[in-house]
Amino acid sequence: MPETNAEPTSEAPAGEARRAGPLQLLLLLAASCMPILGAVLIAPVLPRMAAEFAGTPGSEILVPVVLTVPALVIGLTAPFAGALVDRVDRTRVLLVAMVGYSLVGTAPLYLDTLGAIVGSRVLLGLFEAAIMTCCTALIGDYWSGARRARYLGLQVLTTTCAATVFLLAGGLLGAWGWRSPFWLYLAAVLLVLPMAKLLWAPERTGGGGSVRVPWRRLAGPCGVTLFGGVVFYALIVHLSYALDGAGVTSTAAVGAISAAMSLATAVGAGLFGKVAIVTPRVLVPAEFGLAALGLGIVFAAPSVAVVVLGAVLTGFGTGLLLPTLVLWAVNRLTFEQRGRGTGLWTGTLFIGQFACPLIITGLSAGTGDLRSALGLLGAASAVMALLLVFTMRTVPGSRDAGH
Repeated sequence: MPETNAEPTSEAPAGEARRAGPLQLLLLLAASCMPILGAVLIAPVLPRMAAEFAGTPGSEILVPVVLTVPALVIGLTAPFAGALVDRVDRTRVLLVAMVGYSLVGTAPLYLDTLGAIVGSRVLLGLFEAAIMTCCTALIGDYWSGARRARYLGLQVLTTTCAATVFLLAGGLLGAWGWRSPFWLYLAAVLLVLPMAKLLWAPERTGGGGSVRVPWRRLAGPCGVTLFGGVVFYALIVHLSYALDGAGVTSTAAVGAISAAMSLATAVGAGLFGKVAIVTPRVLVPAEFGLAALGLGIVFAAPSVAVVVLGAVLTGFGTGLLLPTLVLWAVNRLTFEQRGRGTGLWTGTLFIGQFACPLIITGLSAGTGDLRSALGLLGAASAVMALLLVFTMRTVPGSRDAGH
């Protein structure tokens, strides 16, 4: 039977006058950047941190974990954060999470042991899980149809651009010492007052957290997102190594090529609102196909220029992919279900992010080099695209995601 996305713009009961606008969107997009800041900000200072704690047993493992453990914690706890925001006022959870994020994010400024710093990063992941889940759920609450699709694409676009800015900021601040970038975690608390004034949770119309979530119907988008997270982050994490293997030794050149791929990702995310009228049944296989083509080109490239072409194609495909996947999941949910469903989707994405370097490293060990591993991932993406062509059915919200 045909299914539609019939939810009202703000899902408030009849007579509710509040409607979200540009200010609410700006605040939610800014808050969505906080988990991205946590993921990339300190990457440029990891070598200095490693030198600082060289005498600490296990530092060669613990220092990289400082960067990666928040993503793992988000992956493991976002579903629980989603359950919380379905039972408690979404904005209240978001505000508490933003304050906690600043408190534990700046903790390495004064913590003296590597173990304590890792512990603070675990707590950071808990708050990031709540922030990401609340922001995505509120975008789903405030808007529907074409606006929801456009703004979820804009969320990916904003966070992609923010990652580049935060990497640059982390490198610049790192000139004053490895602790200096951690001051930027105060950005979250600066957003709290305007968020408290301008954001609201739509009034509940039913049982909140007692309304059953269609877990079986979410299994498809979340399972595909788990693999999609690996594909999305593959070149974000490994492009510099692939370029090094291709003979690019200039850090400026590596940075410029990485920025070109990030720009392609941003363009793909920015275009999503225009193509979202097409169902996920068509879009998701096509996007995995683009990523497969790009990764295949990186694998087979005879020159650096062709590697760049492959990276740009991959970035464009994954830039379209991420908002398609979240819209596919979110459009299946009512207001009372959206926190838990969004939390599950967020968790699978970040588990994919955390698993990505482990999978690529394992494939590299098996094939003998990184580019072959990326080629295998491209082949797996092509297989995923073909499987989805034959197995995806029209799902709630996908037929009219752009209406």
